[in-house]
Amino acid sequence: MSRIGKAPVAVPSGVEVSVSGRTITVKGPKGSLSREIPGLIEVAQEEGTLTFSRPNDERENRAMHGLVRSLVNNMVTGVTEGFKKELEIVGVGYRAEAQGPTALRLNLGFSHPVNIAAPEGISFEVPAPTQVVISGIDKEVVGQVAADIRSIRKPEPYKGKGVRYAGERVMRKAGKAGKK
Repeated sequence: MSRIGKAPVAVPSGVEVSVSGRTITVKGPKGSLSREIPGLIEVAQEEGTLTFSRPNDERENRAMHGLVRSLVNNMVTGVTEGFKKELEIVGVGYRAEAQGPTALRLNLGFSHPVNIAAPEGISFEVPAPTQVVISGIDKEVVGQVAADIRSIRKPEPYKGKGVRYAGERVMRKAGKAGKK
């Protein structure tokens, strides 16, 4: 039995969960999320909890059991608390500017600034010129937007310049040895 899959998901008050066919919809104070349930996993809704079961122990069903539970748990967490990813910008002259809550302008050492428009449900916050906070209710989209911004200028191994996740440790390399 999947250790993650057999754990029930607690549905807090103020959150409404509806299951119709293979689609699960979660509505809460921050918004609403909907997702198609993959595989043959069954979702049972009891008072205040959701439980997940699989029809048999085939490899695909075992793989989907914990996945479906995690996806639904992330949906419930997203509509109640939301998700955040923080990015740090390191480099001389590298900075970020908010162009409203849904647009971002990055100066990352290119000959031009990079403009980024937020997808639906995502907002940007720039508490300092070298920090960007990406927030939203869908964990998958928040993480993908953060990864896309980081991929514009990944941290390089010699000076560590670039965009990195907050707290990310960049392995540094020794530079070219000089002539002796």
